[in-house]
Amino acid sequence: MTLLNITNLTLDLPNGKRLLDGISLRVEAGETVGLVGESGSGKSLTARSVLGLLPGGAIIGGSVVCDGHDVLTAGRAELLDVRRSSAAMIFQDPRAGINPMRTIGDHMTESLRLCQGVPGSEARATATELLRAVRLPRPEDHLGQFPHEFSGGMLQRVMIAGALTSAPKLLICDEPTTALDVTTQAEIIEVLREQRAARGMGMLFITHDLNLAASICDRVVVMAGGQVVEEGSARDIFTNPTADYTKRLIAATPSVTVTDPAPVDLAAADPAAPYPAPAGAAAAADPTAGAAPAAPAAPASAEPLVLVRELSKTYHSRGHEAVHAVRGASLAIPRGGALGVVGESGSGKSTLARMIIGLEQPDAGELRIAGVTRTDVPRGKAARLARARSAQMVFQDPYLSLDPRIPVGQAVEDALRLHTRVSGAAAADRALALLDDVGLSREHAQALPRTLSGGQRQRVAIARAIAIEPELLVMDEATSALDVSVQAQVLDLLARVRAEQGLTILFISHDLGVVRRVCDETLVMRRGEIVESGPTEVLLSDPQHEYTRMLLDSVPRPAWA
Repeated sequence: MTLLNITNLTLDLPNGKRLLDGISLRVEAGETVGLVGESGSGKSLTARSVLGLLPGGAIIGGSVVCDGHDVLTAGRAELLDVRRSSAAMIFQDPRAGINPMRTIGDHMTESLRLCQGVPGSEARATATELLRAVRLPRPEDHLGQFPHEFSGGMLQRVMIAGALTSAPKLLICDEPTTALDVTTQAEIIEVLREQRAARGMGMLFITHDLNLAASICDRVVVMAGGQVVEEGSARDIFTNPTADYTKRLIAATPSVTVTDPAPVDLAAADPAAPYPAPAGAAAAADPTAGAAPAAPAAPASAEPLVLVRELSKTYHSRGHEAVHAVRGASLAIPRGGALGVVGESGSGKSTLARMIIGLEQPDAGELRIAGVTRTDVPRGKAARLARARSAQMVFQDPYLSLDPRIPVGQAVEDALRLHTRVSGAAAADRALALLDDVGLSREHAQALPRTLSGGQRQRVAIARAIAIEPELLVMDEATSALDVSVQAQVLDLLARVRAEQGLTILFISHDLGVVRRVCDETLVMRRGEIVESGPTEVLLSDPQHEYTRMLLDSVPRPAWA
């Protein structure tokens, strides 16, 4: 049975701009269809149309039939019926979809009580079983907790359980694992597979992670510029793509393996195609391109730019056990080097990074950057500015690091004026050049952060961080929200800055393919401790610790492999 049938869907804004142009796709019962493409390709807008979540004043054409209901012509009552029983959606950011002032139990039981008339005790029992089905450890206790008490992975499981309360026939997943580490991602994907099999659901799965799409999807639809450019079985799309755009996406996808499978022939791509290949596409297609880029070599006798010895951090909270976030961490990064840090959520990666950058004070240990001890809080404006000039950080959530009142171009200009001698028109020109380097246009420079996508905001944060030419750049999951072609462009930019300026990078990521491409050395953290470290190629090809092997086993692989 066809659960979802979208035919010639078009969407035009009141100003005449067309966002969707003739979209057609279908989802059968028990089938997972992947929707892939770059940011702005229309993936999420297509998915939201299934629930009638469309921009106000938009001019719609075509048809969207979900479980026998024509959503585009449905009245309010029929549309509510679709949302309550036919289709449900898991959004990318679970914290934006759950009221922080209400408990998990309230979130889970609300639709059961108010929409289906289920008594409170029965609704709580159902909610408990759903939380157990998505593998939360203490479902009865979780019902009384608030969202801020959950990690991102746990909260995403709550979102999945909440979507399943109405027993939907179609589950729409919009980037449900974007910011999760590989082991949590593997668990979430397994939960979705189990629920699909147990309930016979169809799934429309939106992702920019092509490796993930290959691991879970039966068929794949590739979108670009509001159009479908290619569709077919997942195996055919990823092993024998026909559209130039699809070839470029695949070529830009980093691989964990030393030899990438089925290299794509970019020479056969049409040079006149409207979607230009990203700067890193050719390098990514080369099986030898996974190694970290060359950087100026430091003298053998020189002190490392970053030197950490036995650094530790413990958090204390009244009424709770002490949390040992980092225990006895030691590392060294030479000038111009790149060190990757990998591990699950809660392993201590971000705490280690925040201590190195100066946002957290260690309880014990030694930290030196450029020969200067950095364990003390800087005193005075000059000392604070000097520390900021030497080391910059790009955070996982760019929205929290950008002033919502300031256009993003001005944010980059302000950094230049504060930390360098560039000012006036020269600062504005330099800001535009930096935004261009990360794939943003002059028009984007005038935009406020809230009007940009998550990936675009992250590119602004990267441009602002490298604007002042720091000695050390710390990146905390800074590429997780970027689609593969933009990610390739940003990684190429980092490689160029490393080569030209001798930039040193501390790179935290759950994407082991990206770590392989960026980093010379990699260390693995678990429960606050470093369990393994070494050259990236050696560590990924011949891991010695069982935890490292588990991380590698959790990396998505094609279902047919």
